[in-house]
Amino acid sequence: MPTEGALSRRLRLRDAVVIGLASMIGAGAFVSLGAAQDLAGALAPLAVLIAAAVALCNATSTAQLAAQYPTSGGAYHFGGKQLGPWWGFLAGWCFVIGKIASCAAMALVIAAYLVPEPAQRIVAALVVLALTAVNLVGITRTAVVARVLVTVALAALVATGVRLFVGLSAAPSDPAGGAAGTTPASTVPGPLAGDSAGLWDGGLAAVLGAGAGGIGGILFAVVQAAALMFFAFAGYARVATLGEEVLEPRRTIPRAILIALAAVCALYLALSIVLVLVGPAPGDQGWGPAPFLTALESVGAGDVWGAIITVGAVAAAAGALLALVAGVSRTMLAMARGGDLPRALAKSSNRYAVPQRAEIVAALAVVLLVLLASDVLVAVAASAFGVLLYYAVANLAAFTQVGQWRLFPRALQILGLIGCLVLVAALPGRTIVAGLVLVAIGVAYRGIVLATRKH
Repeated sequence: MPTEGALSRRLRLRDAVVIGLASMIGAGAFVSLGAAQDLAGALAPLAVLIAAAVALCNATSTAQLAAQYPTSGGAYHFGGKQLGPWWGFLAGWCFVIGKIASCAAMALVIAAYLVPEPAQRIVAALVVLALTAVNLVGITRTAVVARVLVTVALAALVATGVRLFVGLSAAPSDPAGGAAGTTPASTVPGPLAGDSAGLWDGGLAAVLGAGAGGIGGILFAVVQAAALMFFAFAGYARVATLGEEVLEPRRTIPRAILIALAAVCALYLALSIVLVLVGPAPGDQGWGPAPFLTALESVGAGDVWGAIITVGAVAAAAGALLALVAGVSRTMLAMARGGDLPRALAKSSNRYAVPQRAEIVAALAVVLLVLLASDVLVAVAASAFGVLLYYAVANLAAFTQVGQWRLFPRALQILGLIGCLVLVAALPGRTIVAGLVLVAIGVAYRGIVLATRKH
């Protein structure tokens, strides 16, 4: 007899890979790549590789842990089992706040492509509610919709890449470098355009002189670009958070995570190189939240190509949002089961076998952030903070695994932990402060709950 709140195993390898792809492609192609290019200039592909290397280390840790513990909750469950309840809570709390920020970013990107500024927040909120409704009727339906959305997004990106190469080969080169029609902001890698985006606003990077030019400034520009790019890679862990719903989890989860990560890494690297070949973004505002729409305009592509990339962007961001809401709700489900969130959230639907209460609460939190957030890149940085700390705990937990469950060398977990901490330190100062405040609130909440139980 199934236990209360138990979920059904319905996802096969193909479904798990598609959900991982849908979770990553929307963020990387339509948000993070432009920000990385603004910060690192011609060295943006290096930032992609750094983020991919950290993600690979984290992916092996996540795969190894998920194979031993194929249940909902991801590193919340892993950390609790391997390191202790407080570590598990820290991972789960960081995941929830980070991914709520991710959901808000994706919803705002969708709205930015569909409607002008005055109506964007309302449309973004409606998108969140609509995609949550899809999740509420079953995880297999989530996988089906994700497959359609990721297919549309990939087709649009491939077509756009081909069009950009054609435009670059046909258009005369600008004397300052880049395609004709662009207005060079700078050909030197560094946080020049990033200043206007509000990314270099203090913190360790400012203390050590980032933004002042020279090798140090270039180095920190690349590292901060890698931190924002990591946001785009984080979707591979969505498979682990759905571990209780995957068939043959010991075999399926590691394969799905690594396949999705390898495919997306190749795609991001190619797209980053395309942006470098196109040249610096026109104007002083950088590439913005729609870098490839701007790139198509810079090579003289017509409105039809703008429509194609818009459809792709909306499909990709919708696919990412669809999987993100599912992942957040599963972590909330696991935390509620463990008593670290209200136990009412642990109840799942008997008809559709999904955690409906957790889904609804997660959606409401995203809607609130959508209505209050000021900038997509601020949401991206906030997400990176929470997710990187989440993976830091995952690496520590995987490091302690022994015996048959050790699938990868410990060196990868050490490199993953160091990489996570370095990228967190490179984030904007305001993001770090706000993130630490939210972490402290979560720790205080758990402390109060535990003290209440003792009495």
